[in-house]
Amino acid sequence: MHALHSFIPTPTFSTVALGPFTIHMYALCILLGAIAALSIGRARYAHVGGDPKTLTDLAIWVIPAGIIGGRLYHVATSPDAYFGTGGSPRDALKIWKGGMGIWGAVALGTLVAFLLFRRKDQRTNFALFADALAPGLLVAQAIGRWGNWFNGELFGRPLHSWWGLEIPRGLRPVGFEGYSTFHPTFLYESLWCLFVAGAIILAERRTTLRAGSTFLIYIFLYCLGRVAWESLRIDPAHTLFGLRVNLLLSLVLMLTSGLWLWRRNRGSSKMHP
Repeated sequence: MHALHSFIPTPTFSTVALGPFTIHMYALCILLGAIAALSIGRARYAHVGGDPKTLTDLAIWVIPAGIIGGRLYHVATSPDAYFGTGGSPRDALKIWKGGMGIWGAVALGTLVAFLLFRRKDQRTNFALFADALAPGLLVAQAIGRWGNWFNGELFGRPLHSWWGLEIPRGLRPVGFEGYSTFHPTFLYESLWCLFVAGAIILAERRTTLRAGSTFLIYIFLYCLGRVAWESLRIDPAHTLFGLRVNLLLSLVLMLTSGLWLWRRNRGSSKMHP
């Protein structure tokens, strides 16, 4: 195999020291994503007649719930790294080292938002609230994935091309030590999330759908992309019926959200709850 003269390098650092404080780039990317989601969500929610302060008040509870849910999902689907041979249960608490399952974050974050929503805002429908959040969540995911870049993780099969991601030997999976560049699946997901966010905003301007449809479109299109790049990944993962658990779950959620979206808008000609 010929050496590549052009590729995407993996950063040589994942932390930045500021005096007595250590900033983890993975955590910083998640924080920046949360700020972006909050800013976009506030503007969109105000546009549909909601009170932006509601979103700010809920964020105090929803963001931690999303982080906890994402981490729990990751640990539950990758238990060997924490409870297997050589693993340490204490490492499950070290979220700055990577490992956040998006579906756990969305599920627990949405549940907490739903339970608290009626206490904060009696004027609007929760479906409209969820719709307002969807593009911002995608932008947050797009930003958050760059944290995986700093950690040298979330890459796919070997790729001998100028956009291949160079992975240090110590981070390469067993059996792939002889390869240096891989599919940058973190980048694929980041770009896809931005594309879907833009497509959703454009679709809202050109079509009229029932409230809640934007959130369903978010789930459907994100899963569509997730199926593609999940099939490229080579890191160890639990499987079910011969498929990676995350791939299988993405297929189920894609089909479920697609069917729900179709049934919700069948015969509909205007947006309403």
